[in-house]
Amino acid sequence: MKKKGILLCCLASLLFSVTTVYPTHSSYAFSNQVIQHGATGEDVIELQARLQYIGFYNGKIDGVFGWGTYWALRNFQYEFGLDIDGLAGSTVKEKLVKASQYDKEFIRKNIESGNQFTYYGGTPKEQQVKKDKNNQKKQAQNTQTEEDQGTSLEPTAVNVPNGFSQNDIQLMANAVYGEARGESYEGQVAVAAVILNRINSPTFPNTVSGVIFEPRAFTAVADGQIWLTPNDKAKRAVVDAINGWDPTGEAIYYFNPDTATSSWIWSRPQIKRIGKHVFCM
Repeated sequence: MKKKGILLCCLASLLFSVTTVYPTHSSYAFSNQVIQHGATGEDVIELQARLQYIGFYNGKIDGVFGWGTYWALRNFQYEFGLDIDGLAGSTVKEKLVKASQYDKEFIRKNIESGNQFTYYGGTPKEQQVKKDKNNQKKQAQNTQTEEDQGTSLEPTAVNVPNGFSQNDIQLMANAVYGEARGESYEGQVAVAAVILNRINSPTFPNTVSGVIFEPRAFTAVADGQIWLTPNDKAKRAVVDAINGWDPTGEAIYYFNPDTATSSWIWSRPQIKRIGKHVFCM
């Protein structure tokens, strides 16, 4: 019994020492938005930090989803047996949360201090950042300016009316540009409106990503044109649609009559034609 008591004490001491040197932190499991190329904000910071923690990302943790983050994510998806699409959806985020750690306060503090991460994770924290005096001085000046203006330095996803996130707007702009970049402005708003009408319809997924990536829903997804970089016109069209402009009359489908061969799409009740597209129910 005495030996068991000593053993238990030793185990307790060991556990205490481990938790003292390597404190645990609550896991931040992202928001519910799909994170994709071009996104910015807190979700991207967490994505980059977690990918860096497990060795897939060695770029700057800056909250901007560029090509370095994109390829790091694809490599992670490949190694963990996930669909390789460069999108951080719910399955990817759950896998990342289980495979890594994320100290939100530590990351944010160093970003706001202008420090560079030599590498997040795997080493003592004092060795993970490189302080730059010039950056710190500049950051202090910026901090004062931001305080004077009453704004925040923390990069966050910008929400727009009706609760759509910056990620949603970016993805919809990609779809509009891929599907209708040759159309008039009204024609581009119309395509965005169809996406929104599908979200509000009980027969379609209720998220932007769910609607856009539904199998065989959009030609731009099938041929890869959705990954073209959208212009400001496409983004404005999305915002106008979100703010209530629906030139289609609540259409949930559209097609190009010059190229459509499906007898089913021709059978849908037609509402109107805008440019090269016929919009229908």
